[in-house]
Amino acid sequence: MTEARGGLSRERIVRAAVALIERDGIDAVSMRRLAAELAVGTMSLYNHVPNKAALLDAIAEFIMADIEFATDPDADWQDQTRALAHTFRGIARRYPRSVLVVITRQPKSTVGLHPVEIALAAVRKGGFDGQVAVRLVRTFVSFVLGSLINEVGVAEAAGAGVDAPDKAELAEALSRAGYLNVRDLLPVLAEHDHDRDFEFGLELLISAVQALPRGS
Repeated sequence: MTEARGGLSRERIVRAAVALIERDGIDAVSMRRLAAELAVGTMSLYNHVPNKAALLDAIAEFIMADIEFATDPDADWQDQTRALAHTFRGIARRYPRSVLVVITRQPKSTVGLHPVEIALAAVRKGGFDGQVAVRLVRTFVSFVLGSLINEVGVAEAAGAGVDAPDKAELAEALSRAGYLNVRDLLPVLAEHDHDRDFEFGLELLISAVQALPRGS
């Protein structure tokens, strides 16, 4: 990213935008709000970022550039897939709100396409090509993002300070409603081991993919 006059640079602008998104959400981002965060005039931002669309593209590029997609080219496609999934999960945990910008922007540079290239190479190594290869990559990305959404939701619910319902009363209410499976498994449903859930889902996906017929 290019350095700029007076201490303001494209990189500083993008970093401030990422911090703003992580704190207040994507809807909080505007050139005016960003200028206020940086204590500069709004027009000074346009010397480095021409508009909001370009800013969002730069944010997506910044997030992707922060990912170390180091996979062993000699590893089998299953281990490569595991490594990629864990890497993407790591970045999603680091930037849980900004990562949504990544998946809603079309890559405008080779930086943004780098993880796509590695992911496609992994599934093609497994014997999948064409539309199946693309769908597999999208499926794994959806799984990682879905697990993150669940993890964030549980954390926000816990942080809200809502009192847990009385277990006996809840069990009785579930019985009256006919939700017998929920009642019986309530203690298990109340447990949240995000790491184990992620590993379970990832291995389940890999096993399912192994059973798919090869070819395009």
